[in-house]
Amino acid sequence: MLKAMLAAMLVTCGLTTTPVHAQSAHAQWPTKPIRLVIPFPPGGGTDILARLVANQVSQDTKWTFVPDNKPGAGGTLGIAEIVRAAPTGYELVMGQKDNLVVAPWLYKSVSYVPGRDLVAISHVAYTPIAIVTSANSRFKTLADVVAAAKAHPESIKYGSPGNGTTIHLAAEIFSQAAGIKLLHVPYKGSNAAMMDAMAGNVDLMVASVPSALAQVKAGKLRALAVTSATRSTSLPNVPTVAESGYKNVDVSTWYGIFAPAKTPADVVERIGTEVNKVLAKPDVIRAIHEQGAEPKLMTAQQFSDLVTSEYKAWKPIVERSGAKLE
Repeated sequence: MLKAMLAAMLVTCGLTTTPVHAQSAHAQWPTKPIRLVIPFPPGGGTDILARLVANQVSQDTKWTFVPDNKPGAGGTLGIAEIVRAAPTGYELVMGQKDNLVVAPWLYKSVSYVPGRDLVAISHVAYTPIAIVTSANSRFKTLADVVAAAKAHPESIKYGSPGNGTTIHLAAEIFSQAAGIKLLHVPYKGSNAAMMDAMAGNVDLMVASVPSALAQVKAGKLRALAVTSATRSTSLPNVPTVAESGYKNVDVSTWYGIFAPAKTPADVVERIGTEVNKVLAKPDVIRAIHEQGAEPKLMTAQQFSDLVTSEYKAWKPIVERSGAKLE
């Protein structure tokens, strides 16, 4: 009887102490540097936003972040690496709309599902998409483009950073809303498309506001409209597509921080809390605006709901576009 009682006590102690140890370990997190994968090359919009947030959180908390650029396949390689990582809170990724909710329907090789394989921690910012043309272009307004395209279908060429990107699909959504057909010229990135737009080799370019902002401000490109629901803070005088008369066009690209699925909930909450504190600071808001982006605070649940809803919504959009990549 005594042996049985002792055995029961040991089992009870084991059951009660294990969660305490786990909670204690999480309470001490982080005890080492946190790797933040950036799935694009240094210097781009995703890289700049990721480093801005990581640096500010580090200053506030004394946590150490190690930014790690892992570009390739439209940002899907970096995302896939974090999907496979250990769910400890020490492996994070700065994801965006293109590689999380569009890419799974676009790339045959992508097998991850954001709500299943990743946990959303914090929405950081979103960027409107701009329809721009050369400063010397005959097009002064979006209505001019629509009139020309209706008179001569598929005669108006527009450049984009690539086939199947959110930016390309935003142009297709606008075309459908306006009842026109434009000729898509895909490029490998924004820079080449922008050079051809400024030179007049393509009639229009569709680009994120951060990509086009400097050339618009320099007077080399004319912004005709933005595809987001509201005007860009960086281009306040440029109307939205909806304001220009073409309803139901609301497309922008968002950025946010994710962790592997099953990352401890208390760790996810700690990271999200600190990131949101940073995003509420006036100097950080100003720095994000300077990049042509728009900061927007969300709870982890709100961000998760956004990702899930857009993941479902973009399947038919990609299918209608006919875009597919290996």
